Amino acid sequence: MDLRQFLMCLFLCTVFALSKPTEKKDRVHHEPQLSDKVHNDAQSFDYDHDAFLGAEEAKTFDQLTPEESKERLGMIVDKIDVDKDGFVTEGELKSWIKHAQKKYIYDNVENQWQEFDLNQDGLISWDEYRNVTYGTYLDDPDPDDGFNYKQMMVRDERRFKMADKDGDLIATKEEFTAFLHPEEYDYMKDIVVQETMEDIDKNADGFIDLEEYIGDMYSHDGNADEPEWVKTEREQFVEFRDKNRDGKMDKEETKDWILPSDYDHAEAEARHLVYESDQNKDGKLTKEEIVDKYDLFVGSQATDFGEALVRHDEF
Repeated sequence: MDLRQFLMCLFLCTVFALSKPTEKKDRVHHEPQLSDKVHNDAQSFDYDHDAFLGAEEAKTFDQLTPEESKERLGMIVDKIDVDKDGFVTEGELKSWIKHAQKKYIYDNVENQWQEFDLNQDGLISWDEYRNVTYGTYLDDPDPDDGFNYKQMMVRDERRFKMADKDGDLIATKEEFTAFLHPEEYDYMKDIVVQETMEDIDKNADGFIDLEEYIGDMYSHDGNADEPEWVKTEREQFVEFRDKNRDGKMDKEETKDWILPSDYDHAEAEARHLVYESDQNKDGKLTKEEIVDKYDLFVGSQATDFGEALVRHDEF
């Protein structure tokens, strides 16, 4: 399947989903839980292991001896200490946990990287991305498949430029990750809001009114009676989404809707790990303090630490 066929399938799947009158479309981006385990250190540290390395890494823990586990944990601590001052702060630990939890995102980028990095220079330029994604369209600017590839390309270029921090139209791996997954990066949140509003704002007045809001997630499809969840959404719009009660959502109200300020699980876990490991109570951790509490962080189980270290080389 080439990229044009992929884009068509993605579009058709979206249309199909919207055509189901009882299916609710959710545009809200929530931070995922760090683990599906119960966080009860009195019983086990399984939750902490999942949080610290990610659930997939934590599943492969059961081969290392305590000595091997401590050795590899020490190597990971060197990676977490990004400023190389010999201490791991709560902020550094929080950043590590957030990074570890997004393994699926980095795997997704790795899977696509070679397809777009045509000259194999370790970077992806806008021209490379455009030629791979829209090459056929550029050769045939007036396709008969009903898709507006010009509009799609303009939208992609705008997002690419937003992700490209230094403005050279060449993306590093981190910038390309922000391009493909903008909801994961604070500096990309405005483009997520803008694209969402463009999708829903059918009359192009720069706002989302009640009917546009409902129409994005529900199609009447000839049915006169709305499901209860649709009625609830109407109430949610009036009572909570439209904060200034002007009958429509502006940019800030839309941002509050799709990018809510959730409870920060990574921050809470980082605070917990520091509290439990900080022997001298100076608010930061040495490598020795972390390794002494290895059972809290990784236990005497095995994981593919080599993969973890490679994946975090750019961290």
